[in-house]
Amino acid sequence: MTSEGRSALSISAADNARGALFMCLSMIGFAFNDALIKSVSGDLPLFQAIAVRGLLATTLIGFYAWRVGALRFRPGARDARLIGLRAVGEIGGGLCFLTALFNMPIANASAILQSLPLAVTLAAAVFFGEPVGWRRYLAIAAGFAGVLIIVRPGSDGFTIYSLWALAAVGFVVVRDLATRRLSAEAPGPAIVFATSLAMTLTAGALTAATEWRPLEPGSLASLAGSAVFLLVGYYYSVNSMRTGEIGFVQPFRYTLLIWATLLGILMFGEWPDFWTMVGGAVVVATGLFTFYRERRVKRALNA
Repeated sequence: MTSEGRSALSISAADNARGALFMCLSMIGFAFNDALIKSVSGDLPLFQAIAVRGLLATTLIGFYAWRVGALRFRPGARDARLIGLRAVGEIGGGLCFLTALFNMPIANASAILQSLPLAVTLAAAVFFGEPVGWRRYLAIAAGFAGVLIIVRPGSDGFTIYSLWALAAVGFVVVRDLATRRLSAEAPGPAIVFATSLAMTLTAGALTAATEWRPLEPGSLASLAGSAVFLLVGYYYSVNSMRTGEIGFVQPFRYTLLIWATLLGILMFGEWPDFWTMVGGAVVVATGLFTFYRERRVKRALNA
């Protein structure tokens, strides 16, 4: 049973602490996954890197899903459509984000992606009619202003690849909204496996239509490590949602920025500039406020 299906009163402080730890471990996994796949950007074309990593990751995820019996799930027509829509969002988001990641500092791309919770909150209000008060609307507006500070359109520091990172946010919003509408019977490992398989097949088709380079042992090792860390990210992300209260554990996703910044400095010599740090701080602050307001509203409704 997920934390959404449990009463907030049944979730203890220890559950929340474990959920927060799992979320932090998830962000470490995703950050190292990003850094390792970025490390091969000078040796391999983007689509080939995604395809090779995807083949390794899909094999690992498929084995795990098989072990836990998730592959026995047969979705109904509604769930099948939502899983397909989720795959479209994941493919578009992955291709856009990795295009940005291959061509700009990892901390910058990650900072832009941190606007995702704000974008999901806004989209859920627009498309699903979920209640959002004026305070959260102001926080969302301030958060997107923080993204503009990072992107800085029209300035000398602007790069077109920032727009690829923004496009990734849009696609991932589609993915997350589709995920929200999936039935409770749909097992997480099966959904992740289907999405990973779709991404791998898409990248493989694009690779066949473009370019393939010989795989050096170092590049293969980096992509294998990326696949393992991707699985770690997915595994602990799901467990964080199933263990702690969502409103409590979600803010810990911002620890990704810490790891992305450190890995950018240590692996690529990328030091984030002043305005990127300012914009990132604005996005994180408004995101934390939005989570805080959501928790207050939910507790008031449950009182």
